[in-house]
Amino acid sequence: MKKSIKQLKIRLEDIAISYNIRAAKNGEATKTVIFLHGFPFNKDMWHAQLEALPADYTGIALDIRGHGKSTKGHGFFSIDVFAHDLHQFITHLKLKNVVLCGLSMGGYIAFRAHQLFPNDMQALVLSATHAQADGNIGKQKRFDAIAAVLTSGRRPFAIGFVKNVFSKNTLAEKPELVEFIRNTIRKTNVASICATQLALASRLDSSPHLQDITIPTLYIMGAEDQLVSEAQKKELIAGIKGIQYAEFEDAAHLPNLEDPVRFNSLLHNFLASF
Repeated sequence: MKKSIKQLKIRLEDIAISYNIRAAKNGEATKTVIFLHGFPFNKDMWHAQLEALPADYTGIALDIRGHGKSTKGHGFFSIDVFAHDLHQFITHLKLKNVVLCGLSMGGYIAFRAHQLFPNDMQALVLSATHAQADGNIGKQKRFDAIAAVLTSGRRPFAIGFVKNVFSKNTLAEKPELVEFIRNTIRKTNVASICATQLALASRLDSSPHLQDITIPTLYIMGAEDQLVSEAQKKELIAGIKGIQYAEFEDAAHLPNLEDPVRFNSLLHNFLASF
């Protein structure tokens, strides 16, 4: 991690949140980009974005409660709880001109945060995510995954998970990236994996809320994403007025890692557009 990126921790109600921050070089940020990781990852998946962020922006990548180096607090997880944690974080640090950048679960949190605390942010960047709640089949898959983790532990869960989140090219050509994510999953607490699966299974449907999102929004997907259906993708694109959309050919569920140069270029151009 570059010296310009610092790892800090703050106490908020029942938890301690760990976060990496790359402060604006002039001391006063024109925008603050908060990066929200997916499940079951942590803030370290955003290093390439923090390092490349233009000098007049502050970048923050935080660990969702129970992930990375953030504590799990009372242990009850829901997307609402995560959204409230984010609001407390923004309020505590008195952050202004916030842009939320959420991937997968981070996108679900961003949707809910916009519903509950719309004044906290001025723009959204959504990646590898969608607005719909889990159906019964999706819920059952999560319950089965919980049972498997409790029975067999994190290792087989991590091995199976990486096969579903990377493109064929990444799996074949970038073993170090695959191993990075596999190790990240292995480090995630079993109780937090299970609690987060329940949070994801119980999340509300954000589809009716899409029409209420009027702030600038960028949506980035991987063409080989197996976890977001074509229908879910099309609904999000059609639902948010003025949304900017980009799709990466050789990427799946982690486009910021699989093609960081293009991801960063799109992000920077988007940030400069408003």
